[in-house]
Amino acid sequence: MRKRKSLHGVKIEKSTGNVYADIGARNSEAMLLKAQLVTKIDEQIKSQGLTQMEAGQLLDLPQPKVSAILRGNFRGISERRLMDCLTRLGNDVQVVVKPAPRRRQHGKFSVVFA
Repeated sequence: MRKRKSLHGVKIEKSTGNVYADIGARNSEAMLLKAQLVTKIDEQIKSQGLTQMEAGQLLDLPQPKVSAILRGNFRGISERRLMDCLTRLGNDVQVVVKPAPRRRQHGKFSVVFA
C-alpha cells in the first residue's frame, strides 16, 4: 500500500518499488523482471563493445528486435528468452526457489545480479 504525502502543495506518493505496479500495468511483476533483465543485457552489450547487429547475431535475434528490446519494447519476449540472451553474452543465470517469509502469503519474483 502506498502512502500519500503533500510537500508544498504537491502530492507525493511513495513507490511500491515497482514502477509498473505504480502505474497500474497488467503483469507488473513480470514487466519489472523483464526490465531488470533487459538492463543487464544492455550493460553487457555496451561493455563488450557490440553493435546491435553483432549483438543480434550473438543473441540469434534480428537487429530490429534487439533495438526494440533495448528501447523497452519487450512485451512479446519471454523472461526465459531474455535469460537465454544473458547466457549467450557469457553469463551464468541461476534460478533459486525458496519459501516466502511467513509475513507474506505469496512469493515474489526478484533478480539479483552478482
